[in-house]
Amino acid sequence: MTERTDNLLISQLWSFDRGWEAGMAALAWLLIPLVAAIGAGLWGGWVGRNRRSIEDGTELAGYSRFREAMERSHSGG
Repeated sequence: MTERTDNLLISQLWSFDRGWEAGMAALAWLLIPLVAAIGAGLWGGWVGRNRRSIEDGTELAGYSRFREAMERSHSGG
């Protein structure tokens, strides 16, 4: 009987002579990057979405009021 020395987890996934533990370990190592990639894609989509609740006009108007208030406080005292 010749013993194979496969170190790749993917090769252990389909070899039933090594037991279910090796297959489950290989499956876990394959699923961890897949789940991480899906999570990163969902997070990137959530972060990159268009936020229409805050418009630039509202932000610029608030900045203008702030700037005018700062100019008044410096020129008055």
